[in-house]
Amino acid sequence: MLRPDVIILLVIYWAAIPFGVYAFGHALMQRADAFTVAEKLTKPAWLGITGGSTAALILFQLGGPGALFWLPALVAVLVYIVDVRPKLAEVQRGPRW
Repeated sequence: MLRPDVIILLVIYWAAIPFGVYAFGHALMQRADAFTVAEKLTKPAWLGITGGSTAALILFQLGGPGALFWLPALVAVLVYIVDVRPKLAEVQRGPRW
């Protein structure tokens, strides 16, 4: 029987992969100049971060030799989703008034 903490980690781990795919896809579909206007890293940098993080989430499984790589990968993906994505939407939407 699995302990509750192991179950929680597994849920987070398996939920992180779709978030990584979404973050990479979102970064791929944005205009390159929007990243500069939003004062964030460049589009190629975010594509590398989100793509590498998604690859790390897929390749390094819990309990394996690289199990600690998935946590920084998850943090990188969440930074994109929580910080960069809203700024890009704001820049591309333009002023509200």
